[in-house]
Amino acid sequence: MRTVHLLMYLFTSTNVRKIGPKEFASIFYSLQSWRAIFERFDHDRSGRIDTTELREALLSLGFSVSPPILDLLVSKFDKSGGKSKAIEYDNFIECCLTVKGLTEKFKEKDTKYSGSATFTYESFMLTVLPFLIA
Repeated sequence: MRTVHLLMYLFTSTNVRKIGPKEFASIFYSLQSWRAIFERFDHDRSGRIDTTELREALLSLGFSVSPPILDLLVSKFDKSGGKSKAIEYDNFIECCLTVKGLTEKFKEKDTKYSGSATFTYESFMLTVLPFLIA
């Protein structure tokens, strides 16, 4: 259910959270693309991608994240609670939505494209909390 909430948050432009044909098409094609990426980087065909495979998958989507962030992502989205150090497809989607959404929100504040942004506490909370409570 969390994934559905994230999809609605990221792919709708109003607080109503309804999707029309345009939003549906955007969600549909994004999910198809992420499925293809998941399958391409699941090198051992285990149905899960490990930290190295996740790094490659995120890079292919244009997201360069550090090793500590990768470890946090795998720990968060690993259904075994971090024991297998790998994530399955459904959690890969949630992971991608989280990284995509947080990156977009950060870029809104990084007006000089410097890799730095200034947030007030309120702005930071309003930016991050939707991804934590979706």
